[in-house]
Amino acid sequence: MNTSAEPVNTTPPRRSIFSRTTLVAFFAGAALVGGIAAATAAGIGACGFHHGTSGLHSGADVSEHVDHMLKHMYVEIDASEAQKAQITPLVKQAVNDLLPMHAQLQAAHEQALRALTGETVDRTALEAARVAHLQLADQASKRLTQLLADVDEVLTPAQRTAVAARLKNMHVRS
Repeated sequence: MNTSAEPVNTTPPRRSIFSRTTLVAFFAGAALVGGIAAATAAGIGACGFHHGTSGLHSGADVSEHVDHMLKHMYVEIDASEAQKAQITPLVKQAVNDLLPMHAQLQAAHEQALRALTGETVDRTALEAARVAHLQLADQASKRLTQLLADVDEVLTPAQRTAVAARLKNMHVRS
């Protein structure tokens, strides 16, 4: 029983078109696909997410960045020449598979912005952009997971432990 003089608000709270989960998924997908070349290298021990790929414009820039990140990882885990010969093509193929997703992400992002900035909110286009972001994030996650498993098969248990420690340290710092 309400004994205070204030009226009770019976109006249900207004729901935003963006739930917290949708926003998290949207930004996670954007971060994942937008920085995918660096993330590929980061996934196997280098610090790629912190470097980002915003300055990478050409395939040569991306390839140079990946080579740089791999060089650091190889030193950290004391990789043999045979391991380097196996890992480098795995990473480069994954990067080639993932890079086209960046353009798709940009298109979905632009679609979402158009849907939000029109005279009225285009909920259908906004939902399509959200779905596209989630699909891209899922595709990138699957490909990155495949890469991690492929690389882990090349590494020794001690090297995998070193990579895991490096990844854990990256997450603690972020």
